[in-house]
Amino acid sequence: MRLTEFWKRMDAHFGAGYADSFARDHVMTELGGRTVHQALDAGWEAKDVWRVVCTVMDVPASLR
Repeated sequence: MRLTEFWKRMDAHFGAGYADSFARDHVMTELGGRTVHQALDAGWEAKDVWRVVCTVMDVPASLR
């Protein structure tokens, strides 16, 4: 998954105004105690980060 697709999905689920805030502030154990931005910066694949977000935040199947 490309980062552009990842951010489109984040915006679709959280809203354009909140997606980046969530990605900067919400620390997830499943990402090794990182935020979305930290995980991506650490080299995690966007698809893997998206899967974690989907699981943790109960993203509906239609947006996965």
